[in-house]
Amino acid sequence: MHLVPELSWRAVGGEGASLDERLLPLLEAIAATGSLSAAVTACGISYRAAWGLLRDHERALGTPFAQLERGRGAQLAPAGARLLRAKRRAERQLAQLLPRFAVELDASTAQGERLAVCASHDLALTALRDIAPEAAGIALDISFMGSLSALQQFAEGRASVAGFHIVRRGDAREIAPFRRWLNPRRDRLIRFVDREQGLLLPRGNPARVRSLKDIARKGLRFVNRQAGSGTRLLIERIAAREGIPPETLVGFAREEFTHAAVAATVASGAADVGFGLRAAAAEHGLAFVLAVRERYYLVTRAANVNTEPIRKLLQLLRGNEFARLVRALPGYAPRRSGTLAGIDALGER
Repeated sequence: MHLVPELSWRAVGGEGASLDERLLPLLEAIAATGSLSAAVTACGISYRAAWGLLRDHERALGTPFAQLERGRGAQLAPAGARLLRAKRRAERQLAQLLPRFAVELDASTAQGERLAVCASHDLALTALRDIAPEAAGIALDISFMGSLSALQQFAEGRASVAGFHIVRRGDAREIAPFRRWLNPRRDRLIRFVDREQGLLLPRGNPARVRSLKDIARKGLRFVNRQAGSGTRLLIERIAAREGIPPETLVGFAREEFTHAAVAATVASGAADVGFGLRAAAAEHGLAFVLAVRERYYLVTRAANVNTEPIRKLLQLLRGNEFARLVRALPGYAPRRSGTLAGIDALGER
């Protein structure tokens, strides 16, 4: 069993009471729906419990977190809005750190082979982490972050493996930001998966969106990925190609750290459109408009290719179990997974 720490909130001063774990999801639902009745349905708690939750925290902390007016629905009070913004900032920063403090309860895994991985968020990589201890006898200690941050960590020797993604058949200009952290003599690519990214929209795509230009023209609310992520770079390149200044996209400054978070934001109604994986859209019952086909790579040192952890990783990637896992994810394909290549292979077809 794998245990990881989580973020929690505690008041400073007085008795230092912790926030009820139901409060933040309730505030997020209120922000998304503008209705307390809709929010309690989304959170699976009773109307009375929600009222009590908001009242108790207002009394304990001396400030309201939501404003409820008869006939006018519900909205966040300034303190509630600040708390949600702080939560998102903390989650983005801590997502890079918390996995490093994970505790492995299974003694056989704890004593086995381990690989430190810094990587862009990916659903297949998350699934690989879950099966690796039993299927290959290795534990992947993954810290998710933007592609460029992952490559920088790898270049500085802070991880044995890094994961990043680029557009298939991308030109030299698109590849350059990633390649600058790689050394052709020192490093080797590992083919991981091919995947599809595009626009994530409510079921049925009621606004008939086909492009970022449609989003800007219709004034739809957009949810973005964090600066430095490979997906954020992709969004910015597409916007430039379509002649769309980023500031014309409502919500362009609103960032989420993972594909799942973007999909959940759209599914909750807090945004009209996001950008992410086809698999994330399918998981949340969203419409998907294909924008690009990508190749996700892992990279390691050439000197480590014949070490036991990397050898086991390659064997797992080449096996049938991983292939079945990947094919179960919409928009994914295990094309030559586990194949080694030089850095010059970036951008190959």
